[in-house]
Amino acid sequence: MGVDEEFMRRALTLARQGKGRVEPNPMVGAVVVREGAVVGEGWHERFGGLHAEPNALAAAGEKSRGATLYVNLEPCAHFGKTPPCSDVILKAGIAKVVFATRDPNPVTAGKGPAMLRAAGVEVVEGVLEAEARKLNAPFFKLITTGRPFVILKWAMTLDGKIATRTGESKWITSAEARAHVHKVRREVDAVLVGIGTVLADDPELTCRLPEGGRNPKRVVLDSRARIPMTAKLVKTARQAEVIVATTSDASAAKIGDLRHAGCSVIVADGPGGKVDLGALLTELGRRQMTSVLVEGGAEVIGAFLDAKLADHVMAFIAPILVGDAQAKPPAVGRPISSLADALRLTDVQVARFGDDLLIEGSL
Repeated sequence: MGVDEEFMRRALTLARQGKGRVEPNPMVGAVVVREGAVVGEGWHERFGGLHAEPNALAAAGEKSRGATLYVNLEPCAHFGKTPPCSDVILKAGIAKVVFATRDPNPVTAGKGPAMLRAAGVEVVEGVLEAEARKLNAPFFKLITTGRPFVILKWAMTLDGKIATRTGESKWITSAEARAHVHKVRREVDAVLVGIGTVLADDPELTCRLPEGGRNPKRVVLDSRARIPMTAKLVKTARQAEVIVATTSDASAAKIGDLRHAGCSVIVADGPGGKVDLGALLTELGRRQMTSVLVEGGAEVIGAFLDAKLADHVMAFIAPILVGDAQAKPPAVGRPISSLADALRLTDVQVARFGDDLLIEGSL
């Protein structure tokens, strides 16, 4: 690994500390290096706060003059909630800027590097670009498509069941696996389930970690607005946002009751009286959501797979066997007759939580 890659990897590590705190902004880390030694570090810590570059330059102080700045996303050149980072870099006297990937936002794309080069700063781009784009995949997707990054998550037995034939699913996985799910909830903008899951489990879909953390927005696919007014989601709608995605088949009175209780309601008519998932994702993107964790049930997972709207899969596998053909599988979608038609994950990773395995990858 070369010197540039070493310091860029450190910038990526710093950037990750902003996950779940900076959205819909990207995660960005910056490292100031002088004569081969790190003299300042920083990252974008929260939405609306200073960007990574001014934080790192402030930490370096006068040592920034003549130094090299490493950052995983090109420095911005526009006024947003904070001044342009390119101006701050020039004022600090940085001699060289190394960045991993360009910003997909047309408002700023390429302008920062051009400004720096015009001022005589040496600029190198493309160092660990693939890793940088992967880190901020949700941000890139929102900017380029207007829709959030969709993660499908389920927990199943070794023989591929997410619940018994009676619907019992608590708990298939270990406490360690469930704690990891809460960490993921803390990092995403929204958690989505179908009305079947709400009626069966009455979940809260909040982040329940000892150290705390932000709650995601909670989305329910409910084509006829059947969610009970006594559901935990409805009763806590003023504490953490609840979005009920429904259709024009739903009762106008019930929609009014849900809104009065503090829920947001999106009407998105799709084929067969179902919620139009594409239209829903577009609306969530309009609301600046970068990532959605889809937690089921099986028909919801299947619908996202059938529509090719998922970007990532997280499948927890517990070492238990149900052995019942009538128990519930993780996804119920279109029938396929050939494995050639099956969806295959790429960039597959495996982790262990207690006795459970997590297999995840990209679609």
